Amino acid sequence: MKLTVTSWSFPACTLEEAWAVAQALGFRAMDLGLLHGAALDRGRIIADPEGAAAALGGMAVSNLYWLFGADIVENAVSDPTAKARNEAEFVRVCRFAEALRCPTIFVLPGVSGQGGFTAAADGLRSLEKIARHHGVQLTVEPHVGGLLASPAATLDMLAAVPGLKLALDYAHFTCMGYRQEEIDVLAPHAGHVHMRQARPGALQAKWGEGVLDFTAMVGVLRDAGYDGWLAVEYVHQGYMNTLFDDVLTETIRMRDHLRGCGVSG
Repeated sequence: MKLTVTSWSFPACTLEEAWAVAQALGFRAMDLGLLHGAALDRGRIIADPEGAAAALGGMAVSNLYWLFGADIVENAVSDPTAKARNEAEFVRVCRFAEALRCPTIFVLPGVSGQGGFTAAADGLRSLEKIARHHGVQLTVEPHVGGLLASPAATLDMLAAVPGLKLALDYAHFTCMGYRQEEIDVLAPHAGHVHMRQARPGALQAKWGEGVLDFTAMVGVLRDAGYDGWLAVEYVHQGYMNTLFDDVLTETIRMRDHLRGCGVSG
């Protein structure tokens, strides 16, 4: 397993500044997305995927977070009326990821009211086929307020979409009240992993104020055969009341702990 960090951890930075911070902290790659400051230009990627990739100047990208709408609420993977539009857009997104040699893309499953589980599964099946054609692994992130609000529902989606993997973030399930041992069943399906401390009712917590055991988590992932990226994902956002932590300090604490668990980087 290898360490990386999310660009959206540094929302006041430009993308170039965020990459400089990541490198200064010893990270060899960075997850990129469309939101929260240090972000990609959606229009440029759609217009010229290969050119947009070249403009990043050789930045090592560990994962791409893609939304099909302006925000989480408008994300339309589970909207059957947006399926054709999403597929056309995703071809260009996969060309961008392929040019970057980015191994995985993560999308969100949708929220209630956008078409439901069946429509989301149908949309994800078409996206998985496109990603596979371009040599990229499609992952989906179960999240607070989303369609995949339990480990059981997540396993149902994985069964419904062969080839799909998870952008696994224990924090979302922990926030919803699930014990770490209940979440571990998802480890064999991880395609990318986010790492931050959490507790019931709090999506993000300071190192000493959460309930997750990251030594145990790394062991479970290792036993499951996971050898991909672990992305440190502390954030400073209005979303889920995550405005009150020292992101830099918590990122360093997590980095050092994971290195102590034998994770490289």
